[in-house]
Amino acid sequence: MRPYERLNAWKVAHDLALSVYRCSNEWPRAERYDLTSQTRRAAYSVGANIAEGVAKRGQGELRRYLDISLGSLSELSYALRLARDLGYIPDESWSRLKPKLEEAGRLLWGLYRSISPKPR
Repeated sequence: MRPYERLNAWKVAHDLALSVYRCSNEWPRAERYDLTSQTRRAAYSVGANIAEGVAKRGQGELRRYLDISLGSLSELSYALRLARDLGYIPDESWSRLKPKLEEAGRLLWGLYRSISPKPR
């Protein structure tokens, strides 16, 4: 098992990415190179940056990659909301995606805070 695979934040981000890929398969073909592609890239980036950050040396580098991951998670959140509001994500699918998105955010922020320098 690789080190990043032990992190709950990565596990949830990976599950979220899988869910996003599956859900976006149903989106209109006209969105394939626009919203679908951008949403998938953001979903991929969350877990990928956690994995890459863990492989770097030092807490500062890990924090930098977690910060990028948090930005991707925020982008993903908006992309999914837009897709939902456009009618691409049915309520049933949204009710499964939203908790995963929220859990990913909680775990990622918790990991980020846990390695951040403590005030003196």
